Amino acid sequence: MKKILDGMMSTMNAVKPPRMTALRELHEAETGGPFSILIGTILSARTKDENTAKVVRALFARYRDARELAGAKIRDVERIIRPIGFYRVKARRIIEVAKIVDSEYGGAVPEDIDKLVGMPGVGRKTANCVLVYAFEKPAIPVDIHVHRISNRLGLVETKTPEETEQALMKLVPKRHWLRINDTFVMYGQNICKPVSPMCGVCQIRADCRFYQTGMAASGSSSRPASRPRGGATAATKVKFS
Repeated sequence: MKKILDGMMSTMNAVKPPRMTALRELHEAETGGPFSILIGTILSARTKDENTAKVVRALFARYRDARELAGAKIRDVERIIRPIGFYRVKARRIIEVAKIVDSEYGGAVPEDIDKLVGMPGVGRKTANCVLVYAFEKPAIPVDIHVHRISNRLGLVETKTPEETEQALMKLVPKRHWLRINDTFVMYGQNICKPVSPMCGVCQIRADCRFYQTGMAASGSSSRPASRPRGGATAATKVKFS
């Protein structure tokens, strides 16, 4: 897995050094505590990273912690987060989450996945993001990029992000878990895109089922054919070192 992760970073740096993901940016910020990462992850759903980062900065310039956000008026929060998708629903959710963090956990975000997924709007992906980016605890947050690329490479053959998470947890040594989401997301945004992936510049294409099988099927050296059905059974049995 280290070879794959390093190959992704090497490819991106050779083509164009990628900007940090919104969650990595929050992690690196001086004010990027666990609560801002929890709220930022909820806000990031179906939203571009650059919009998420701007909105989170604006939100926490107004509400500094869980207690202040818990007491906010929905209309005021909606006004601040309006640039992101589904801002009305998200405004209600983050206020509800703030109230829970403030009243049940004394303002401190819990480091337990079961407690995190018990909050409104917090699924496994969001909870795992909090574990990784807020607490640097080994977890594998699986979004559309991680799900797509894992299947394209042939690491797994799964239908849902939840299945991908479980498969990767069995396949990948825990020491690599912290790198997976950040690297795969940047790679999915910049190189291994949903449509017209940049296979020609990809430095890990020799280990990619999508590229190798696609080239053989199409007889082309520039663009792979559509993803073949099946054929990943052997790949899912591989154990990385």
